[in-house]
Amino acid sequence: MRVQEVAPGLWRWTGLHPDWKPADAGREGWEQEVGCVYYEAPDAVVLVDPLAPPEDEERFWEALDRDVERADKPVRVLLTVSWHGRSAEAVAKRYGAATDGTLPNGVEVHTAAAGEETAYWLPAHGALVFGDVVLGADDGVRLCPESWLGGTLDQLKDELRPLLDLPVERLLVSHGEPVLESGRSALERALDV
Repeated sequence: MRVQEVAPGLWRWTGLHPDWKPADAGREGWEQEVGCVYYEAPDAVVLVDPLAPPEDEERFWEALDRDVERADKPVRVLLTVSWHGRSAEAVAKRYGAATDGTLPNGVEVHTAAAGEETAYWLPAHGALVFGDVVLGADDGVRLCPESWLGGTLDQLKDELRPLLDLPVERLLVSHGEPVLESGRSALERALDV
């Protein structure tokens, strides 16, 4: 498990995905380590695609218990894609978290991949949170393989281009490393703008 403070009230952690198998190694961008986001919104603690890392589960729950208690706000679980349920049910049960997709203040939605993926915009931090359509890359980010989509990469690019109208500073991705500065430029390069 790796934990990184992105900004005050915004954290990213990674864990080893329990369903990953060695045969998945490098399979079109799916590595064993996946990213998740903790955001203290004005009226809720928001967990995006939460995973209790199986390699360090006890330490994870202890830290999250402390943070939720300190924040003293209700917990909301948001998923970028339905198959990123990961530990959502365990989080919901532990904290009485809402999982109905209701957005707290400070979180906006943008859909992509023919409506299969939700990218979350956190304006207070200039951060976009992606599940599978945007992946970390050596030089910033790249788009997912076309085989992951129900459509084409050109369609995905068209769906993502409106995000360039936002003052994007950070790109928080589930697969690969995040972009913590100049996120708009990195997204432009991925979209070939």
